Amino acid sequence: MIQGTASGVGKSVLVAGLCRLLERNGVSVAPFKPQNMSNNAAVTIDGGEIGRAQALQAFACGIEPSVHMNPVLLKPEAHGTARLVVRGKVVGTLRSARFREERQQWLETVLESFSILQTQYDVVLVEGAGSPAEPNLRAGDIANMGFAEAADIPVWLVGDIDCGGVFASLTGTLNIFSDSERARVKALLINRFRGHLALLEDGLTWLERQSGKKVAGVVPWLPLHLPEEDAPYRLATGYAHPAPDGFNIAVIAYPCLSNIDDLDPLFDEPSVSLRLINRPDQLQPADLVILPGSKHVAADLDWLHEHGFVAALQKHLRYGGKILGICGGMQMLGKEVMDKTGVEHSDSISGLGWLDITTRMQPEKTLKRIETLACWPEQVPVTGYEIHYGDDHPDATLFPFSHRSDDGLVLGTYLHGLFASGQFRRVWLAEMGLTTESDEDHAHRVMTSLDLLADALEQAIAPELLEAKRLKSVQGQEVWLEQSGEHHSAAF
Repeated sequence: MIQGTASGVGKSVLVAGLCRLLERNGVSVAPFKPQNMSNNAAVTIDGGEIGRAQALQAFACGIEPSVHMNPVLLKPEAHGTARLVVRGKVVGTLRSARFREERQQWLETVLESFSILQTQYDVVLVEGAGSPAEPNLRAGDIANMGFAEAADIPVWLVGDIDCGGVFASLTGTLNIFSDSERARVKALLINRFRGHLALLEDGLTWLERQSGKKVAGVVPWLPLHLPEEDAPYRLATGYAHPAPDGFNIAVIAYPCLSNIDDLDPLFDEPSVSLRLINRPDQLQPADLVILPGSKHVAADLDWLHEHGFVAALQKHLRYGGKILGICGGMQMLGKEVMDKTGVEHSDSISGLGWLDITTRMQPEKTLKRIETLACWPEQVPVTGYEIHYGDDHPDATLFPFSHRSDDGLVLGTYLHGLFASGQFRRVWLAEMGLTTESDEDHAHRVMTSLDLLADALEQAIAPELLEAKRLKSVQGQEVWLEQSGEHHSAAF
């Protein structure tokens, strides 16, 4: 199990890289995260939804994602609540005030899913959540040491040196652990190091002596193009791709923004300048404004009004600018969102009225994956997935888009991930006014980054910690022995 000293230290990415490294060496491997909190979800082969990070990790393993890879998913909404997804299906709403009490009931479900994966794969790499050393969250934990203890698995602890304070964060985390938890930590890993490794040697010697733990390796900072789960983290760290004289895209980062990874293929386009914004004075310059997915359409629509975005968007349209709404963003651009079943707000709310669509929220969520040909702007391959409550009566001639305004300036779609297809992205950008020769599928870009990461991990991590081993009893004592030529287990 890979645990981290804080959110954002690279747990998800490192698990993906280790998955890729093992898969390349012929190991049957799968990812697992007992409990995730994210509004970036993916649709699985078995018709459920899991955190986007576990879908990426499954891709690194060369396997289809399953609901068992992330059995408990919390999708934050407005007003201190989160939608509770268990094994891919929504089972209710969780209030933050009762988070600690209510999560413990899912421990057996989590352990069962983990056991199912263990029977299917030789190695299961587990990702922790946030920090395992938060005193207010440790009781009843099922995401970090609570799970590791219940499942009886070893742990590697990761710290991010690029953030600063890595030695204090690693040793401080270990100090908060109980004796049994501390013994469960088998190695420490330092992530995102910039500079000459020789300058770090004294610190590594001190860390091993102070902690009593082996430093498994120091992973260098790498220019990776991999999906992130945390939209606020992206905004805080300046998620922006400048492209002088390029095609300018402004993405409105409202509070309940979801599925931000839809934009990664556009972000990686050399001729596209893409940035997240949260104030109307940041809107221009923009050739295109994107209203991304939303976990709570009513709350985010209110936020647009309260923060003055509606007037800024109206001005943008008057000057010929374009707008794209994705999923919840498209619902905001319509005439009305009716929610008689109380999925979000038990009321009817008026949309911005720029698309001829009335959304009726349904009690059952639509979850499906798409792989077909686009109808517009050209018949080229397009892939993606739908994950929404609202119904739709799309214009089939616009697929993968659902609706377009009469003047052609406003578009809407329910299809997440549609820009991952290189050919479709190229013809759509041409329709928007940008001619580009790039038509590389985003999956290929992601795999290139995963291979770069796997190469770095292969170089950085102590080789003996990655070799296949087996447990054998010798004179009544259990010892680890080399198992050359076979790949049945790993020393994680």
